[in-house]
Amino acid sequence: MEEINLPTPIEPIVFRGHNFYLKRDDLISHDFSGNKARKLHYYLVNDFPHIKKLVSYGSNQSNAMYSMSVLAKLRGWKFTYYTDHLSEYLKINPHGNYAKALENGMKISCHSEFISESKNKEILKQVQYDDGTLFINEGGRDKEADFGLEIMAKEIIDWQVASSIQRLNIFLPSGTGTTALFLQKYLKEHGIKVYTTPCVGDAAYLVQQFSLLEEDTSLYPTIVNPPKKWHFGKLYKEHYKIWLELQKSTEITFDLLYDPIGWQVLMANLEKLDGAILYVHQGGLLGNESMLPRYERRFKDGNEDN
Repeated sequence: MEEINLPTPIEPIVFRGHNFYLKRDDLISHDFSGNKARKLHYYLVNDFPHIKKLVSYGSNQSNAMYSMSVLAKLRGWKFTYYTDHLSEYLKINPHGNYAKALENGMKISCHSEFISESKNKEILKQVQYDDGTLFINEGGRDKEADFGLEIMAKEIIDWQVASSIQRLNIFLPSGTGTTALFLQKYLKEHGIKVYTTPCVGDAAYLVQQFSLLEEDTSLYPTIVNPPKKWHFGKLYKEHYKIWLELQKSTEITFDLLYDPIGWQVLMANLEKLDGAILYVHQGGLLGNESMLPRYERRFKDGNEDN
């Protein structure tokens, strides 16, 4: 089975004159994308002799889509992935997560209305309970993600103790919020507070996602709102600028979808976090293959429009 490099290292970094620690989950695996390796860990270490097919849904450049295609290939499962649209350009010029997932044998099914949760609950339910079919929610938002994230929480606790850090805050950007939720669940009793910011929807969306996995609201991470509304996947000059600045300052490559939002929100709210700050690098770098050319076409550098 695919090698998962655990525990992932935690490194000190300096950004804009502030000291941080960085959880390098981008180094967890060559084929599994950062936190997706954590969410799918349960399926990597257990046997599922009755499963013949994996089904999921989401965006057509999803990191989770690619990681699930790797899982299916390793397990010898068929993999069908539903998305709401595919552009003609992407169909003709496959790239990024989409291209790699296709190489792994993914079959993609496009339905313009599929991602509408209310309209498709019954469809998803029928798929989920087909004999021999494993259904995984968008982004790996499933209770089984608890397994890998409990391991991650233990890594953080062990590191905190070994480093003699008294007060520790965790910060990470969220899509479905699954990683932040389960980290807070296991870190709360150790006095570690998890902060997150919504990248796909708003705070209400994140709370809704949390509630699908955990009823106890006392275990929810603290949500920090972005300073403005950013539409997920749209290009913003400020995102590109901070991404370039992070790479120059830390010599570490970050994701172009989530990390620019995460770091902007973190830097704007440093006074709210009392103690050491550990930022979780959740990987997703394969997505940069499609995002970076878009940014480079639109902006000459971090300051000028093309």
